[in-house]
Amino acid sequence: KEVNAVGHRVVHGGEKFACSTLLTEEVLKTVESCNDLAPLHNPPTLVGVAACKELLPTTPMVGVFDTAFHQTMPPEAYIYGLPYEYYEKYAVRRYGFHGTSHKYVSLRAAEILGKKPEDLKIVVCHLGNGSSISAVDGGKCVDTSMGLTPLAGFEMGTRCGDIDPAIVPYLMKKENLTPDEIDTIMNKKSGLLGITGISSDFRDAEAAMNEGNERAKLGLDMFRYQIAKYIGSYVIALGGCDAIVFTAGIGENDDYVREEVCKYLGYLGVAIDKEANDSHGEEVKIS
Repeated sequence: KEVNAVGHRVVHGGEKFACSTLLTEEVLKTVESCNDLAPLHNPPTLVGVAACKELLPTTPMVGVFDTAFHQTMPPEAYIYGLPYEYYEKYAVRRYGFHGTSHKYVSLRAAEILGKKPEDLKIVVCHLGNGSSISAVDGGKCVDTSMGLTPLAGFEMGTRCGDIDPAIVPYLMKKENLTPDEIDTIMNKKSGLLGITGISSDFRDAEAAMNEGNERAKLGLDMFRYQIAKYIGSYVIALGGCDAIVFTAGIGENDDYVREEVCKYLGYLGVAIDKEANDSHGEEVKIS
């Protein structure tokens, strides 16, 4: 009786949901229809919802969708260069993820800066084992790095990020792989883990790099280089930039990554205050 409602973070809601939504049976069927697009996330979420409904049968269940914040993207940002019929038939398009984080962080950044969200152009870097970057103009997302699934974007802990799509059939033929096997390789065996051969944990990679491991250094160099490229492209998409914000496990806690990424951004007038940047999990202005 103490619980008035239960909120569930749902990674993929397709095009159906642009805000938090009561999880009716009809809504849950729509979420289930997106399982193929977020196989690591949606199925376990549905198990969690079912468990909560069993324990709290009369309590409202609400879905908070990672994809909702990104529904403001214009078509030129979310449509892929594939035959348009695949969008019409299967809704193949860019969706974006980590929306709950990107929305909160962009609004919180405006508060800290003492300005209205609608007056700011912000690049939000959600950097963790799964990572994404968003361009937020006036409080609304206009572009984001993840795509149809959370696999797109830049190198992550175990995900490959953007690659030449022709690599997929090429490797499938060379290694005699099934679609499920190549999907597992790209989602669970690539990224930092695949490059370093050590770990998907960036702390482990940094420790190995400091001991002279060249592949660990390569994996980390790739990560920061790809982040900087996305930031640069989103400054163009926004037509300027008032703030670059780092959040999530790595963004909040890894001063090395923040400093190394910002070294690429001097042309924007970005300069790190090393003392201010020596902070972890705090709301700090580091320029």
